[in-house]
Amino acid sequence: MAFPANGNSDTNHAVLVHSKVPHHAGKPVLQPFVSFSIEFAWFPDFAGNKSHPNHFSNHLLENLGDLQGARPIVRVGGNTQDYAVYDPTLETARSMTIIPSIAPDYPRYLNIGTSYFESYSTFPDTKFIHGFNMGQNGSEGMESLLATATLACKALQGGKLEYWELGNEPDQFTTTDRGTRRPGTWSDQDYVDEWLKKTTDIRKKMEESCPRYMSGRKYIAPSLANLGSDGLNPVTVWRDGLNKHENIALDSAHNYMGGADEPGVTLQKTLMNHTAVVNKVAQHLNVTRILNSENLTPDIPYILGEMNSLYNQGAPGLSNSFGASLWGVDFNLYCASQDIRRTHMHQGLDYRYAAWQPIETKKTTIGTKAPYYGNAMVAAMMRGGDDVRIVNLPLEEEMEAAYAAYVAGKLARIAVVNMREFNYSVSEPEMTRPSKKYEFKIPGANGELEVQRLMANGSNALSGVTWDGWSYNYELEAGKPVRMHNVTVGETVQVDGQGLVKIEVPYSSGAILNI
Repeated sequence: MAFPANGNSDTNHAVLVHSKVPHHAGKPVLQPFVSFSIEFAWFPDFAGNKSHPNHFSNHLLENLGDLQGARPIVRVGGNTQDYAVYDPTLETARSMTIIPSIAPDYPRYLNIGTSYFESYSTFPDTKFIHGFNMGQNGSEGMESLLATATLACKALQGGKLEYWELGNEPDQFTTTDRGTRRPGTWSDQDYVDEWLKKTTDIRKKMEESCPRYMSGRKYIAPSLANLGSDGLNPVTVWRDGLNKHENIALDSAHNYMGGADEPGVTLQKTLMNHTAVVNKVAQHLNVTRILNSENLTPDIPYILGEMNSLYNQGAPGLSNSFGASLWGVDFNLYCASQDIRRTHMHQGLDYRYAAWQPIETKKTTIGTKAPYYGNAMVAAMMRGGDDVRIVNLPLEEEMEAAYAAYVAGKLARIAVVNMREFNYSVSEPEMTRPSKKYEFKIPGANGELEVQRLMANGSNALSGVTWDGWSYNYELEAGKPVRMHNVTVGETVQVDGQGLVKIEVPYSSGAILNI
């Protein structure tokens, strides 16, 4: 890739940023906005157990809690929640079989023991969403479901429970790669009827096991993958009475930008591309527009209960790169600006898109991965309690994005993401890195604004990433924040007498201006 000799590109036209929240701002985000989804089979690896809690994972959750003001909510679910069968004789947390021809990154057969639920005790001050197995049918499946209902409600007492979830991506229950757990004729109404019956049975079981604690506990649903293009329809299931019992708290959907093995998937075209983000989120907005017009989900916020860059656990060199971290900033902030109220970034052992690898394996070293730092920048934008609203600030090119954060109605922060690809070369370490100047017009602003930056050597970097000069690397302080002395911090920019502020943002980097 060729770069300008002076390392600089042109300046954007000044973007007007209102000092008070405009009418087109996104609805207040649900705090904590930055949250996670952990694949059911791998939860014991991420969390540990009572005797060996995973302190590294806990430190990383604590960092994000400090940045946004509340620790991430952890959804424990994914494909393997619908494979998990309870075995009361199992002396370990789980027993599993991976069939590489079906899925090399998670087990197709999974048994869990009583000690599996110990993992819910290892993260202090953390709330969870527990995923129940809807995929397993028949008497064995129902017996297992009700047994885990008892174990889960007991494990999550004491303020640990946020919500329940029954079934992961049931719109794919009829596809062969998921084991063909329902006939091809399985309809939206069939799903709704089954969901209503099973949640009723779960409630009755919990009333026996945890009667004082479980009153009024609710679900996220329907947790579909394809937004009606395949299998169940995200609007029809609500029309067919999914919330008949009024026990759904959040309308949950899933999202990936594309497939890890799809031809033509690249950093610049697929991830570091604001147009691609806008087009992908538009699919969700098409759904919410119909739901709202028919008043099907009044006062039920729309969230992404599972999402990340590329499905099939991501692609090496793409999903684990700093470019994916920049995508995460753009995607999450754009979601917030469009009334998607919370996002859960999916994680799993050895997953290419994971924010961190919780333990050492033969495939992957333990450590904080590049995407985590994008979570940190988003968390910093979301600080401010229950009245944080995000506004998309349209820029001129599809490889850049900007956002404003309003706290209690007043402008608090501006974020800029320059997603023009810059690939660092070890053979040319002195290669000039271009940048672009951005101008924002903030009526009434004056003085100096603090700058925080999201930086790495380039979009292809897999390590060496910092947020505001902080490293969260495992090898330093096991994920605790460590200030890096080779990174500039404490930077400020001046607002002129007309309320105009300028900031230079290098290719493949992000920045926040604190008002």
